[in-house]
Amino acid sequence: MKQRILVTGGAGYIGAHCCSALSDAGYLPVCLDNLSTGHSDFVKWGPLVAADIRDTGKVAEILREHHVAAVIHLAASSLVGESVADPEKYYVNNLVGSLSILQAMRSAGCGHIVFSSTGAVYGDAGSGELSERLPCFPVNPYGRSKLMVEQMLGDFRFAYGVTSFALRYFNASGAQPNAGIGEKRRNETHLIPRALASVSGQLQDFAIFGNDYDTPDGTAVRDYIHVVDLAAAHVRALELLLQGHAGGCCNLGTGQGYSVKEVLSAIAAVAGRNVPCSVRERRAGDPSFLVADASAAKQILGFEAVSSDLENIVLTAWEWHVSQRGAAARADSCACESSEMLAPAG
Repeated sequence: MKQRILVTGGAGYIGAHCCSALSDAGYLPVCLDNLSTGHSDFVKWGPLVAADIRDTGKVAEILREHHVAAVIHLAASSLVGESVADPEKYYVNNLVGSLSILQAMRSAGCGHIVFSSTGAVYGDAGSGELSERLPCFPVNPYGRSKLMVEQMLGDFRFAYGVTSFALRYFNASGAQPNAGIGEKRRNETHLIPRALASVSGQLQDFAIFGNDYDTPDGTAVRDYIHVVDLAAAHVRALELLLQGHAGGCCNLGTGQGYSVKEVLSAIAAVAGRNVPCSVRERRAGDPSFLVADASAAKQILGFEAVSSDLENIVLTAWEWHVSQRGAAARADSCACESSEMLAPAG
């Protein structure tokens, strides 16, 4: 019988890729998602349970019913700008929600969790690679909520023996088009999918935020990791916990930073035309430079990103974008044909 892994937020972009990777590794992912931002059509590798992580009793019931061996916890609110405007939402969803998961795990006797953290816990730490040994001074409520959960995990490990890995993501990007999953949000905020929509004429108001950062070309620098690599790291962390590892904290990045302008140039090369955009003021809470020191993940997890060169990230994201445009066009065509068939004769 396959070991069952509960994936909170499993109907989302990263969650679906993690479920795919879990299935490939021989596990059965059980997706828990309230579908507020996730997509039921992304749930392909195991059952979907529609529930909210803050319903502790329901989560405990799910853990028992499915005999869950471990949890991959991805469900969270994750928009930096929104967290500044509405911090209450972030502390309720991210901090209270995570506490609910941990309480349910203790109630059900489930002792292992892989947690989706973020490079935003470091704050604006300068222009060097960010190591897990650095002190964390997040500059927005999103980063602060994630750091609080990391601290809570440490306390639960010490007091109750719940082992955990906190994986600090940098910029998850790219897609797995052959699996029918990619970045698909009702209100897209991420750079690469918005730029792709702009270059294909679907988005008229694409803008970059800030061109006066203390970086070589004035635009913010980020470390982009392919979502397939990210998912593989989750599986590796999970396996170590199941084998008795006590857990810890690891960055998930590449150690290579790219500026916004460099990303737009890579998109122009793949799409064959420049990306129309304007420049607006910086967003509140955005650091100028976030690049990982990726050595701990290699040492502790035995993980190294293999699909995360910028060209492959942009190419797979473009392939996903094109596939979605084609699906939308086919849906529109079918709708028109249906309307013609139903039109009254006159």
